[in-house]
Amino acid sequence: MPVLTDTSVRDDQAELSAGSAPPDTAGAPRRTRLRRVLAGVLAAVVVTCVVLLVWMAAGGRSSASGGLDLPREREQAMSLTDQFVKRLGTYSPDMLDDSGQMPAYREQVREVITPKFAADFDKEVATAEQLVAQGGITRSAEVFATAVSSVDDDSARVLVAGAFTDSYTQGTGDKARTVDQEPLPFRFTVDLVRIEGEWLVDDFTPVSAPAESGDPATGTGTTEGSTP
Repeated sequence: MPVLTDTSVRDDQAELSAGSAPPDTAGAPRRTRLRRVLAGVLAAVVVTCVVLLVWMAAGGRSSASGGLDLPREREQAMSLTDQFVKRLGTYSPDMLDDSGQMPAYREQVREVITPKFAADFDKEVATAEQLVAQGGITRSAEVFATAVSSVDDDSARVLVAGAFTDSYTQGTGDKARTVDQEPLPFRFTVDLVRIEGEWLVDDFTPVSAPAESGDPATGTGTTEGSTP
């Protein structure tokens, strides 16, 4: 489940099970610098994601009208894409049951995906559950922008950009502290279909930034993503 778990576990979690958190010797100035750095990183992520959506919309991946003649379908597709990404990228230890699974997480994702996609999701969701159980990972998702690439009466493709934010608890008891990690930017192409009048996500694919692509016009250089 690379989309949900890649780079979630960093080197600073290596001692997660060993015990207490390291003392904060730098004090308030250090925390202030950290907040400034994180704010700068997040601002850069937002700019990059918006630029990517503009590039993809103008670079030959969009249909001629982008579905402008179907405003209702456009809005429905973008709304569902927003929901899907937030549901896919939101989980925490509070969701774990006694068996180590996250039934509420599974259900929140299944509600917005097709049965075909759900079959793949069920095969790999255990990876995220194991990460949450062993590392105490909490993840949230923020969507910065969505753009319709193509849409008709029963299918749509939506471009979405945003960031995942992970945190975990280090130490125990009075020495426990929450460690927030840097935002993890994402860019997806999300494919939707309408089944019996209801829009559902049928698949999604992570995409690379323009500088990483071999040919922006044809989309070569994109990276295929696995089903979470």
